Amino acid sequence: MRLLPFSFSSSSSSSSYSNTKPKTALFLLLSRVFFCSLPIPKLKNLCYRHRARALAEAQSHSPPPPPPPTSPAPSAASSPIAPSTSSSSFSDDPPLLAAVSALARFAFPWTRLGLLYREQPSVFSTPPAVLLARLRALEARGLRRLCVIAVCLAFPSVLDRDTDSGGDVDLLLDDLTRAFVDFDLIGCAVAGTTPEDDGNVDVFLRICRRIRVFYDLGSPKGQMGELIGRNWKAFLELDEAALAQKLNFFIRLGMKAEQAGPFLLQHPEIMNFDLENPSIAMPEYLKCIGLTEEEVASLSRRFPYVMGKNKLGNLPGSMRAMKLHDCFLGKIVSEGKQHYLSADFASNTASLNDRKIESDFVKDLERVKSVRKEQFVDNKVEFLLGIGFGENKCTTRAASLLNSTKDQLQERFDLLLEKGIEYSMLCRMINATPKLLNQSKESLREKVNYLCNDLNYSLQYLNFFPAFLCFDLENRTKPRYKILNWLKEHGLLKKPFAPATVLANSEKRFVINLYSVHPAAPKQWLECFSSRSNSDGSQRNLFLPRPESRADC
Repeated sequence: MRLLPFSFSSSSSSSSYSNTKPKTALFLLLSRVFFCSLPIPKLKNLCYRHRARALAEAQSHSPPPPPPPTSPAPSAASSPIAPSTSSSSFSDDPPLLAAVSALARFAFPWTRLGLLYREQPSVFSTPPAVLLARLRALEARGLRRLCVIAVCLAFPSVLDRDTDSGGDVDLLLDDLTRAFVDFDLIGCAVAGTTPEDDGNVDVFLRICRRIRVFYDLGSPKGQMGELIGRNWKAFLELDEAALAQKLNFFIRLGMKAEQAGPFLLQHPEIMNFDLENPSIAMPEYLKCIGLTEEEVASLSRRFPYVMGKNKLGNLPGSMRAMKLHDCFLGKIVSEGKQHYLSADFASNTASLNDRKIESDFVKDLERVKSVRKEQFVDNKVEFLLGIGFGENKCTTRAASLLNSTKDQLQERFDLLLEKGIEYSMLCRMINATPKLLNQSKESLREKVNYLCNDLNYSLQYLNFFPAFLCFDLENRTKPRYKILNWLKEHGLLKKPFAPATVLANSEKRFVINLYSVHPAAPKQWLECFSSRSNSDGSQRNLFLPRPESRADC
């Protein structure tokens, strides 16, 4: 049994109920249903001689057991509805109690009210008459009561506001009515259950949650009802994770989110494809989808880090890394080449894989694992394969230079994409300078902003100098540009230095470059601008006439 996501303190007394918030009040109401079924703790950390005494003392301070049921709430079929409970502890929040009572009378399972409250707490401040009117309006569309309850639990917004003609809720309900009633998805759901499950709201709730996956990932409301009804098997056989993986596959490949859902349901054969685990091999896969020998050879030279084996689930990353995603998506959508995504097609390409690339990858990976912890190396390799890298030397070299977890690497990768760096360019940057992903998200954001806003360079410059993101912004980048800007303001710097010249050079080389601008510039740098100096801001300006008082740097 799933516990409600609310906190509960066993030391609360009845005198504190007057200040109970709605969330706590709802939990206390629902917790009476579960209290008697909670397992007795085993107290493994306590010596066995003292366990009985500890339990006895704990029970003496625990809240009183729930009162016996007064009048059972009406239920639909055999729904696990708990009996109504005394309202003495909810006198401070009558709207909450009234809403819970109304939902219970309509046969909402007690075990699911916490889920509804977590997703849409405003429902429990709605007058009971309004709630019942909205629920009856759903029944009037032809939905069975259990189906109505499941729809409300999966899509709480239908209980939170009235249905406006043409609004999101109205369009959503049109889709659900068309699927459940017109195409008899209700009958299909009931036909696939055992006698014990008949009348169980969870059967309908599972289907509604699977339908919600499509809307959460961008499918348009008002256009999905017929497609859902005609493909009812997918919503009975595939779980939420499988449906989300298939939708995300096409979204990552470049398909618009509002097109992915309809496309997937218009081609139900894809539902039977395993879009995650089959192996593919580059460049053999490129040859099999129709690219010429010259095109494949060119791609192999330009993107060596993509070559080698990978999983079909990472194919979108590989195609985007080579800028082939639009072309490949066009073959699938416009030319009907959906078989390119089948396991048989993928396995044929994997069997043609270059054995030398594979053996080199295995040897390099074992060498890296011998130096660093194996599980951390595997996580880094998994991240690199996920963004489009293949099993090759470039991948093992990059993995050996990364120092963060898979989730952290993915967050930083996504941040750089959000800042406007093109996917293929970002993969090329990582291949050239893997350590750029060792920087924190905030550090990466500040460095990109400094490059574009303060230095007036475009993001394209990172394609030539990705190491810009690796240098310390406060202790290296900004101090060096401060002295250069100061020289420029005083008319001493005629030709600007590129970031690669400014940052990649050592301190000694940078001082030599300053000396070429003006012989006294190194002294000014060391006294006023260098992050290594202890300047108090009162050093003498060496390039202006010596005043009576010292000028600030």
